[in-house]
Amino acid sequence: MPVQLSPYLHFDGTTREAMTFYRSVLGGELTISTFGEYGMEGSAADGVMHSMLRTEEGLMFMASDLPPGTTLTPGDATVSLTLSGDDEARLRGWFEGLAEGGEVHVPLEKQMWGDVFGQLKDRYGVQWMVDVG
Repeated sequence: MPVQLSPYLHFDGTTREAMTFYRSVLGGELTISTFGEYGMEGSAADGVMHSMLRTEEGLMFMASDLPPGTTLTPGDATVSLTLSGDDEARLRGWFEGLAEGGEVHVPLEKQMWGDVFGQLKDRYGVQWMVDVG
């Protein structure tokens, strides 16, 4: 799988509604995973941990609700850029380069869903997610 760059949207509890709307307009296949599917319990379990819309025309973007305990602060980015693919060495190098002078929020390591994943904010305030899967 070649490395690709995709937008990743962040919503404060309205991801399912928004992504369903985007699918109704753009068509395509929508997948949704909840926090509960990965072991979270309580009121946040129904929240969207990850969703992805792929269209026949090749459009692809992803979205999630904010994790429990996280708030959306006016002025913070509600969009991240996602680098994904199967070339771990290349993606790891990019992650390390983007992290220089920035803040690593999630170290690039194997996650509970099986992929190697990391998240950071670069020195310019841009949010990045890197997924090796």
